[in-house]
Amino acid sequence: MNRKEKAQVVSDLGGKVKGFQAVVLTNYRGLNVEQMNHLRQRLREEKISYHVVKNTLMKLASKGTDLEKLDNYFEGPTAMAISYGDPVLLAKILSEFVKTQPSLEIKVGLIQGKVTSPEEVKALATMPSREVLLGQILGGIQGTASQLGAVIYNAIKQVLGIIQARADQLSKQTPEETNTAP
Repeated sequence: MNRKEKAQVVSDLGGKVKGFQAVVLTNYRGLNVEQMNHLRQRLREEKISYHVVKNTLMKLASKGTDLEKLDNYFEGPTAMAISYGDPVLLAKILSEFVKTQPSLEIKVGLIQGKVTSPEEVKALATMPSREVLLGQILGGIQGTASQLGAVIYNAIKQVLGIIQARADQLSKQTPEETNTAP
């Protein structure tokens, strides 16, 4: 590869990593072509890209970006999964794949600008997705609102009951008792 080709590759890699939410570096040693294609296909279904990268070129492409934090991990066989959406989904797919193909090794992650260990990436995989979390929050808000509504309704009902009891009491009194009532 000549200088011009290398410069083009660095430029292409730099373009691919713009605007990412999560990047996970993996060591793919021990996987055959069929297994790699299966992983790529599964990631592609969720609009996540997976690239085998040349370490020296990736170090050049990462200059001036958040990926520069991962320079020390660009050693040995390296493939990079890039997610522009939900980082949890990327972590789930890789963790599921590692369960069936333990030869895939998660080296490190960069999730929303924070360097994460392989254990943290796996822990992220156990979290519910963004949509599920939003649903749970909405459910909590709705539950709280309905409970508040029930409390207010019961308070108003009690006040109305007291007013009605007092009105009934006053309607049963004679006119002389009404003048002396408080």
